[in-house]
Amino acid sequence: MHVKLYAVGRMRGPGWQVLADDYLERIRHYVRCDIVEFKNDAELLRHLPKDDLIVALEVKGSSISSQSLAQKLESWGSKGKGRIGFIIGGTDGIPPQCSSQAHYQLSLSSLTLPHRLARVIMLEQIYRAMTILKAEPYARES
Repeated sequence: MHVKLYAVGRMRGPGWQVLADDYLERIRHYVRCDIVEFKNDAELLRHLPKDDLIVALEVKGSSISSQSLAQKLESWGSKGKGRIGFIIGGTDGIPPQCSSQAHYQLSLSSLTLPHRLARVIMLEQIYRAMTILKAEPYARES
């Protein structure tokens, strides 16, 4: 399995980057994981891989539990080339063209989140999902 976060915008401020890097390294104990940053929506649209299973993070997407995310990651990772791409939009959200091409739309919250916070939350949830799949104590899921 190879997980990528496709994000519009850069992580500004050292605190955000430290948090993101911490979860990224934790995830890499289980699967390949990378973050690809884009300057704008047009760049994202040009470079979004056609072979990846794409998950758009949308406020109106499906709300699921961490346990369900773990199961979905396991299922998605076993399909095709095993590449899963999560799209995190910039200040204006995800371009409609990207959202309509997504295989799944996921909501982290019905609240509007800044893209830097959404990135850290998504990384933490991917890490949590990996620990759930390995039955490790981090998740403390029942």
